Amino acid sequence: MMIGARNTKLEGAMHGRGITPARLAEVVGVDLKTVERWVFTGRVPRVDNQWAVAHALGVEPSYFWATTSEPGSGSPASITIYPHRGAVPVDLWDGFVRRATASVRVLVYAGLPFFENDPGVLARLREQADAGIAVRLAFGDPDCPAVQLRGEEEGIDMAARVRNALHLVEPLLDHPGVEVRLHETTLYASQYLADDEGLVNHHMLGVPAARSVWMHLRRTPDGFRLDDYGDCFERVWADAHAYR
Repeated sequence: MMIGARNTKLEGAMHGRGITPARLAEVVGVDLKTVERWVFTGRVPRVDNQWAVAHALGVEPSYFWATTSEPGSGSPASITIYPHRGAVPVDLWDGFVRRATASVRVLVYAGLPFFENDPGVLARLREQADAGIAVRLAFGDPDCPAVQLRGEEEGIDMAARVRNALHLVEPLLDHPGVEVRLHETTLYASQYLADDEGLVNHHMLGVPAARSVWMHLRRTPDGFRLDDYGDCFERVWADAHAYR
């Protein structure tokens, strides 16, 4: 672990949340001296502890411990970029749902990998709904022109993929706290949003979604904000219609 200057960003976030080093140590499950080293000597925690601290403070880990920077900026990036879907860490997909405390919002045409890759995702969505977290899933209407056009552009049967996804989420349809709607909008980005965190996959003409760039976004005190993505979801959701 590298040791450097005092971590003023971590110290400031703790102060802003009213969390003392002793309290953070208790929440994360380490001793007080460990937290003091993180704050006062710049020691970098293990990755699991970075995520635990980030969850406690509501800030992306890279805000405190930079792993990448904008060229020439010398400052941590608040957006983590993944060149394709296969590069997105598995724990981000799981954590996106697990870390939510208020809402989970998904805006896709099909979003099959999210529902296919981890059989436990439906159970976690049900658990979050049972805990009072609003779960809203917006899929493309398989019969709408926008879905048909996307399929033509990518050379796939997008409507069939949407229907497969809808079949997978059928166990959620009657679960309290879970809403599923169909939209007909032209989708420029698939969005997986939970509170102040998001996974976003922007689409490019003729390029399969699996090969397009993914971004992991977190709201930070002075960094990227998720409001535009959230507003986009709400606009689409307002015009969408209930599935069944």
